[in-house]
Amino acid sequence: MSWNDQNNNNGSRDPWGNKNDAPDIDEAIKRFKAIFGPIFGGSSGGGGGKKIGTSKYISYFFVALIVLYGAAGIYTVDAQEEAVILRFGEYTDTKGPGIHWNPPLIDTRSIVNTEKLFTHTTNSSMLTKDENIVNVEVAVQYKRSNPVFFLLEASAPEDSLSQAAESALRHVVGSNTMDSVLTTGREQIAIDVRGRLQERLNTYLTGIEVVTVTIRESRPPEAVRAAFDDVVKAREDEVTLKNQAETYANEIVPIARGAAKRAIQDAEGYKARVISEATGEATRFDQLLAEYKKSPDVTRERLYLDAVQSVMSNSTKVMIDVKNGNNIMYLPLDQIAAASSLRPSEDQNNSASSTLNPNAIEDLTDRVIEEIRKRQERR
Repeated sequence: MSWNDQNNNNGSRDPWGNKNDAPDIDEAIKRFKAIFGPIFGGSSGGGGGKKIGTSKYISYFFVALIVLYGAAGIYTVDAQEEAVILRFGEYTDTKGPGIHWNPPLIDTRSIVNTEKLFTHTTNSSMLTKDENIVNVEVAVQYKRSNPVFFLLEASAPEDSLSQAAESALRHVVGSNTMDSVLTTGREQIAIDVRGRLQERLNTYLTGIEVVTVTIRESRPPEAVRAAFDDVVKAREDEVTLKNQAETYANEIVPIARGAAKRAIQDAEGYKARVISEATGEATRFDQLLAEYKKSPDVTRERLYLDAVQSVMSNSTKVMIDVKNGNNIMYLPLDQIAAASSLRPSEDQNNSASSTLNPNAIEDLTDRVIEEIRKRQERR
């Protein structure tokens, strides 16, 4: 039984006993079929084949529409990206890398690159701890590590980054002296700025992660820039001189240590040689003493002859006592040998060179003695 029949039987009242003044639903359905039936292939009297062809085309149309609707929901997320999914404007899920599908017109997606580095630069003049003004330029590299916070929590996260970076920089620079900001403290200032900046960004829920903070430039005002340039140059010269001194020390110290070690080794060698010679001489003296006790005269004569031979072998002069003569002949053999062996040089400007050959001296001595004997016999 239709709703209309029930209304008729109950006196136009609904099942709960209330009077129903709404329009008849069955009548409305009939009117809808009468209007749209021919379009969707319904019976409207006559032309059955044409109605079936129209119904087929409409079915194809709806199938194509469904295919296009499904294809429109397919999307790809790259390896460095994440997709934030909103369903009717409310956050539902975060998709990682890969191929995904979400119903179009129901879900909306926002893809964020979470690995790409972005750079923000801040350049301004600020006051230091010792009440000096410096110009500091800072480069902040960051990435959007939390896409949900970046898209949904903060209305303008990168504007918050800009303001927080300048605030953190002013705080850190204001806690340091001008000399530290311009020279040795720049690295520590960058570390402090990064820590304070990241803390504030986390408080604001920006979803931004600060990777590095770099002090690109820190310079004094133009009025005193020349004086500070001189100070920096002097410090650079100091570092250069220190490096040169260390290089010289590294070169000279090993040489000095080697020379000292060599001197110690030479001293030890000399010590061993002297001790050995002294020991040998003492042993020889003991042996001579034993022989001297056995035959003192012979040993004394032998020692005398050895001493005379040792002295005379190093002399180039000969004293000859002529038999039956009143004079002693003196022979300067070195000068005689030099005169006899005088040879001309290839260079006329240089003097003649002389060599003293022991064999030649001995032969010359023999000839002189023989000649003296012949003259004495003649006399």
